[in-house]
Amino acid sequence: MKNLLVTGYRAHELNIYDDKHPGVPFIKKAIEARLIALMDEGLEWVLTPGQYGVDLWACEVVIGLRSEYPQLKVAIMSAYENPEANWKEEKQTYYQELVKQVDYYGLVTKGPYQGTWQLAARDDLLMRKSDGILLFYDEERGEASPKFMKQRAWRKHEQEGYGYFVITAEEVQNLADEAQWDNDQG
Repeated sequence: MKNLLVTGYRAHELNIYDDKHPGVPFIKKAIEARLIALMDEGLEWVLTPGQYGVDLWACEVVIGLRSEYPQLKVAIMSAYENPEANWKEEKQTYYQELVKQVDYYGLVTKGPYQGTWQLAARDDLLMRKSDGILLFYDEERGEASPKFMKQRAWRKHEQEGYGYFVITAEEVQNLADEAQWDNDQG
């Protein structure tokens, strides 16, 4: 597997409103563990839609892994220009700094947001350009934005053998519990 789409919840869907939230490091740790395992299978590119949440945390993880894994690259494929335009200033700055550090930044459509068709076109492109997906999604959390990507990826998995990997809230919670246990023991 050379190209992996990484996506999942938007930060607000996890009740995370800034990067200081204590859960963010554990989400990143779960993503990192999965990416390292997939590099043994030839992973070269991580592709994301660039939404604020799992997508951008995955970008941070790849950027952080560059010293150990210089062959790993990351791309943001935005559905339209300036997706961060309506975000709070600190989130805009965060996004713009990340965009400077990714290996590739592309737009699926030129111009501002015009409609959901742009998001669908972006998702189509990401699915075509990737060999599999790493999705942070948990059925027990109820329905949220990753539901549609999950359904598409699962269909592609069943029909074409598309790689399908899921990180659940339980997996992230286990990492947090381990860290707490280690702190209590240390």
